[in-house]
Amino acid sequence: MSTAARAPAPWQAGLQGARANLGPGFVLQLFALALVLGYYFVPAAHAALNDLSAFRERLGVIYSLASTALFGGLIPWCYLRLMPRTRSRYDARQAVGLILFWAYKGVEVHLLYEGLAHWVGADNNAATVVIKVLLDQLIYCPLLAVPGMWWGYQLVEHRGDFAGVWRRFRTRGWFYHELLPVLIANAGVWVPTVTIIYTLPTPLQLPLENLVLCFFTLMLAHLAQKRGEPVPAPGVTA
Repeated sequence: MSTAARAPAPWQAGLQGARANLGPGFVLQLFALALVLGYYFVPAAHAALNDLSAFRERLGVIYSLASTALFGGLIPWCYLRLMPRTRSRYDARQAVGLILFWAYKGVEVHLLYEGLAHWVGADNNAATVVIKVLLDQLIYCPLLAVPGMWWGYQLVEHRGDFAGVWRRFRTRGWFYHELLPVLIANAGVWVPTVTIIYTLPTPLQLPLENLVLCFFTLMLAHLAQKRGEPVPAPGVTA
């Protein structure tokens, strides 16, 4: 039997990925929920997060760019450079690539959150949160976020070899074999997570997303480096 014949179907690969991320995803969701509950029910946490919200509003998109580059790119890269099994794989050029990629993602997610607040509403009632989650996961993720994540991490892993990544992108069945498993695995982790994120006021959504992103990326990096594997993209950032 050939290797291709033994390979799982994309939906099966997606479910396997979802199961593999079940533990880290659950911890991630508890972490996000704890921060949200702290904001609404712990006065000290509420005051601290309000200060963060005011600081983020003063800086605007610059905050989103810089903080996402830090939490999504620089901190995980520093961890990978410290780990013996991944140290040789992630050099300074890849650090620049990750930082630039996550800086762009910060602007992208900033526009997403601000746009949803403008068009859907800035309150946190159930209807508003549900509509935002549906737009996020059914439109933004499959059309922009997951394809962009695939491209970003492929280019980083292949050290900027655009021609090689382009050939892989043009392979027949690219969406079915490359993206569909990620979308399925992504849903199990990020649907509950973005639901929690959208219960916060708009200025605090991206700071919470950054913390969650960093936490989840470090968990994935830790699991991958133990197996000596490339670090996967941490799903979708919104």
